[in-house]
Amino acid sequence: MSAAPPLLEAVDLSFRYDAETVLDRVSFALSRGEVLALLGPSGCGKTTLLNLIAGFNLPGSGRLTLEGAPIAGPGSDRAVVFQGGALFDWLTARANVEFALSCRGVAKAERRRASDRLLALVGLADVADRFPYEMSGGMRQRVGVARVLAAEPRVMLMDEPFAAVDVQTRETLQEEVLRINAATRCAIVFVTHDIEEAVFVADRVLVLSRGGGGVAAEFRVDLPAPRWNALNRLRPEFLRLREEIYLTMKDGLRPAAESRHAAA
Repeated sequence: MSAAPPLLEAVDLSFRYDAETVLDRVSFALSRGEVLALLGPSGCGKTTLLNLIAGFNLPGSGRLTLEGAPIAGPGSDRAVVFQGGALFDWLTARANVEFALSCRGVAKAERRRASDRLLALVGLADVADRFPYEMSGGMRQRVGVARVLAAEPRVMLMDEPFAAVDVQTRETLQEEVLRINAATRCAIVFVTHDIEEAVFVADRVLVLSRGGGGVAAEFRVDLPAPRWNALNRLRPEFLRLREEIYLTMKDGLRPAAESRHAAA
């Protein structure tokens, strides 16, 4: 029996801003329900790659497909969670989520039930009538996730979504994302600068090389279920992988092909 085709696939993907190469021959595949973390220093192309998947930009060369079809622009099958949630300040939490439902054409009578279900999923059933200015940063970010889920995307794109919150809230939100991923089976591409965050949330970690060099390394994360168990952060395999990724990044982030050549 043949393996299921990837949900999202990039093959030799390259992108340039003017004369500067930002991404060079990046290849990877993403399966349904999988979480892929993009890790690397500033300027390595993490957000650029996210924008290509979102359809905000088009690749200079290579192939980028979703369910076998080329990505030629934004679509409802992909949705972005920005830092701070990017909420409408004049709408309540429930109304923010209902806005996304209305864009999908969900009947008005159904929106209240669907928005309440989604807010409950992100742990905010009791703040549905609050406005963004009445909520903490972590709460606003959860509403942003609920609003994205309302669009029922196949792939959720998260661009450093928890960078602006305190450490304790950040860890709680990481655990929440894993619970949501398990409940919805929505694939996630997660951009971060934080090695520990990448190891905790992702099934695989893709390390991008400094200066548009492409993929430096790829790591598979194998931690016990449930993945959102906070004690996973203390397991020897978690600590070993965090150290291995750290040393890879400390080593100059050479592209994998260059590293193999040097070793030879």
